[in-house]
Amino acid sequence: MPFAHLTNADLVNLAWYQVAAFGLLYFTALYLGGALLTLALTRWVLPRLGHGSVLDLRPITAGQRAREWRLSATSILIFGTGLVVPWLVLKWGWARVADDAGGVRIATEIVALTLWNEVHFYLCHRLLHTNRLKRFHLDHHRSVVTTPWATYSFHPVEAALLGGVIVPAMLVHDFSFPALAMLPVISILFNNIGHSNYDFLPGAAHDRWWLNGARRHHLHHACYKGNFGFMLPFMDRWCGTDLPIDAANARLARGR
Repeated sequence: MPFAHLTNADLVNLAWYQVAAFGLLYFTALYLGGALLTLALTRWVLPRLGHGSVLDLRPITAGQRAREWRLSATSILIFGTGLVVPWLVLKWGWARVADDAGGVRIATEIVALTLWNEVHFYLCHRLLHTNRLKRFHLDHHRSVVTTPWATYSFHPVEAALLGGVIVPAMLVHDFSFPALAMLPVISILFNNIGHSNYDFLPGAAHDRWWLNGARRHHLHHACYKGNFGFMLPFMDRWCGTDLPIDAANARLARGR
């Protein structure tokens, strides 16, 4: 049975442990593959081509990578086994997967889910910066100088909040399975760009360009405020939380 052609009946007839096992393998592959590809691109390919540059030249802290791997393993456990929740939503008949979606519909749904992910992430992120919840977000911000290994480096509460993105969408629309499966792929792609610590679009004219999520999220980690969005800047601009391009200059200069 081809992966991309799983129907609603196919999914409902799976056992919970099959869903959990698939989820663990899927998110592990996304995390490892995304980080390794990002590191190869930003530490070898692009520097050899003379394109772009590292954003924050300060060294990472002692034990940072080990902490990021440990927290990410917990997040993968939560994300992977957490796929049982949307599976139960299907099994209980609260939502269903569209079996006959064509290419245009699938592409449209992927765009819609990407935009919803931006809104969901922004709202969760703002909550995690409030006084009541910030203790659950500090683990992630201990990676002041970001690395691709920090993409899933979350406290379990933060991982649970962010992992809940798909269920509200499923309750309001019958998405196709390919569109649902692509959301974690797009998410890890954006997450790796944001934590790459690499300026893919060098030049002041592009610092606040829509696709320069790497610089925006780098500023968020360097300043611990503002730029709460994921990859696209529309929520920060609408809510007045976007940072100026020079927001971290003084701090980075002191660090160097």
